[in-house]
Amino acid sequence: MDSKEKLHKIAQEIKDCQKCPLFQTANNSVPGEGDEKAKILFIGEAPGYYEDQQGQPFVGRAGKLLDSCLEEIGLARNKVFITNILKHRPPNNRDPLPDEITACRKWLDKQVEIINPEVIATLGRFSMNKFLPGVFISQTHGQARWANFNNKKYLIFPLYHPAAALRNGNIMQELKKDFAKLKELVDNKEKVDILQQFEKEKEKPKKKEKEQLTLL
Repeated sequence: MDSKEKLHKIAQEIKDCQKCPLFQTANNSVPGEGDEKAKILFIGEAPGYYEDQQGQPFVGRAGKLLDSCLEEIGLARNKVFITNILKHRPPNNRDPLPDEITACRKWLDKQVEIINPEVIATLGRFSMNKFLPGVFISQTHGQARWANFNNKKYLIFPLYHPAAALRNGNIMQELKKDFAKLKELVDNKEKVDILQQFEKEKEKPKKKEKEQLTLL
C-alpha cells in the first residue's frame, strides 16, 4: 500500500470514527487533503462551517486567506498537505476540548508519519502546542524549531491562524512576513541542515561533560 492509499484508508476510518461526540453534530468528517509527498504539512485547529459542509479543510474565509498566502510565495495548494487537529467540527466553532484532541490524535499522528514532511507548519496555538508545548505563539511565530515527535525530529514552523489574521491587521502583517520566511526555509534546504547541525553542536558540550565526569 503506497502513501496515497494509506491516507485514503485513514480518511475512511475518520469518516466512521465515533471516539468523541463531535460526529453526532457534524455533517462531514474533514480528514485533510493534498500531496501525499508534500514538503510542507499545514495543521490547523478544527473544521469550521464551510469545511463541515464540504468535507474539505480551509475552504471558508480563513481558507481563502491561506490560499492567497500560498500563492504569494509561489506554492500551489495541491503541492502541500492541509489538515487539522480535529477531524470533525466543534459546535459553534468553539475551541477544541482536551478529550477531543486526544480522540483525534491517532489520525493526525498517522498522517504525519505517512507524509513525513520536511516542515510542519502549525496554524494557531493548538497545533503548535502539540509539537511545542508550553510556548506562546506571540513569541514563537515565524521561528523554525526542531521537535522530537514519535521518535523522530521534525522541523516545526509556527504560524498565526489565518482566522486570527482576519480579525487583526497586525497579525495579518505578521502572517504574511512569516509565510515569506517559510518559503525561504523550504527553498533553501541548506538552512534546514544548518539548523540541524546547530542542534547537534549544542548537544556536544553536554556529552563531553558526561565523559569528563566518568573520569573523576
